Amino acid sequence: MSNEITAEIISIGDELLIGQTINTNAGWMGDQLGLFGIRPKRVLTIGDDRQEILDALGTAQCDVVLITGGLGPTKDDITKHTLCEFFDTHLVRHADIEARIVGFFQSLGRDPLDVNRAQADLPANCVVIPNDRGTASGMWFERPRPGRPGRVFVSMPGVPFEMQAMMLAHVLPKLKEHFTPPTIVHRTILTTGLGESHLAKRIEAWEDSLAGERIKLAYLPSPGTVKLRLSTYAEANASAAYERVHRKAEELRRLIPELIFGEGEERLSQVLGRLLRERGQTLSLAESCTGGYVSHLITSVPGSSAYFTGGVISYANAVKMEELGIPSDMLELNGAVSQPVAEKMATGVREALRTDWSVALTGIAGPDGGTPEKPVGTVWIAVAGPDGVQSMLGKFPGRRSTIIEGSALAALNLLRKRLLA
Repeated sequence: MSNEITAEIISIGDELLIGQTINTNAGWMGDQLGLFGIRPKRVLTIGDDRQEILDALGTAQCDVVLITGGLGPTKDDITKHTLCEFFDTHLVRHADIEARIVGFFQSLGRDPLDVNRAQADLPANCVVIPNDRGTASGMWFERPRPGRPGRVFVSMPGVPFEMQAMMLAHVLPKLKEHFTPPTIVHRTILTTGLGESHLAKRIEAWEDSLAGERIKLAYLPSPGTVKLRLSTYAEANASAAYERVHRKAEELRRLIPELIFGEGEERLSQVLGRLLRERGQTLSLAESCTGGYVSHLITSVPGSSAYFTGGVISYANAVKMEELGIPSDMLELNGAVSQPVAEKMATGVREALRTDWSVALTGIAGPDGGTPEKPVGTVWIAVAGPDGVQSMLGKFPGRRSTIIEGSALAALNLLRKRLLA
């Protein structure tokens, strides 16, 4: 579009370059910019080096330049001083910010050091961006450009929850006011049960039809789920754009209803919790290979105590026998990773905790323990309820953490489908 607004992200920190810290900030910022109608074009990661920072700033060509990192109180945090050099200015102390920093440390029962107070020193020609969750303020600079809005440079802390709060509360609204980016209409459909490539094949004809509606589709995969985000420019008529996206989303729902579990930022555990709460039913868990991860997903939802009773982490066979009533000969004959054991785990914990529903998982998360008959990633999942027990065999690829995440979501989805049936 002719009024397209572009952005680049500069991530500063030696820890990012050596892999000590994963750069999650850039991905999150890029996603938020896209939702706001600003197109990310470049992500640059550099170390805590004055000349590298100056070079990155000097070669910036986009309308928006977002900078994270290097604003802490230690000697290696040089971003603020380098910005002063680039924008030909000097630091000035902000008494109100210093008072807030002092108050923050006193609330912790500590006195701030001089380096902490120095975080109230900010470039004289910047617009200060409040940090509602920390002590390092953000900074907004503008470089005039003839006949168009000035190029904007924004420096923010590298701490993710501080940066995210600053972006949402202050930076994005200010960017929208400065540039007036085009309105974009989004709708995100959440799917599980089919990987990205197989899902794309399944909906290929539907995806081809989006071009005629001027709608773009983004696949956003993660372990166990694939988000499908529909986006279009609103142009002059926002209601028409909403209607186009809504119509294609409903077509998708009719095409793959068994794979869709929600929309937007919902989590599968939230959807499942809502179904249990609506029915006034309870849930218990028996986990082996997931080691309590499913319980974590369930209890991460506020109010889950209304339907989640508890669980048994039956990692050892002795626990499977003593707490869940699994006969030793069943384990010897079938092995711990088997359909009979998974189903007995589910019925055993349901009876022990007297719940309406139960879910059980037993498998091989690796990296060791696999065999040709039962390779790493083999997981049996069972759901027991008022109408009996149902089980499924899952084969989950990837490393240990990915197998645990994928099997946990598959277990929740199996229960979701049982509840809906």
